[in-house]
Amino acid sequence: MVKKRVNREQDGGDSPLKALRSELDMSQEEFGRSIGTTARTISRWEAGDTVPTFTVAQMKALDRLLKSKGRTIQDLPDDFGPRGRLPQPES
Repeated sequence: MVKKRVNREQDGGDSPLKALRSELDMSQEEFGRSIGTTARTISRWEAGDTVPTFTVAQMKALDRLLKSKGRTIQDLPDDFGPRGRLPQPES
């Protein structure tokens, strides 16, 4: 079964992860490379296709990126998924 993505206008706009990436002025590819993952993974996280999970190394890289903008991990939301969209249980 193929999952359909929710229309961004219907789900309340960009994900907090995309907003962060935009604030950092990075493409999905640049952001993914800087934290040790792929642009495809970033795309899936932003779309809500998969739940973002980070390794310790990725968290450290994200921390360095945030510090470059005067922010910390504590400034991040608890959920990086698309706004207004709750995770769906696996069937």
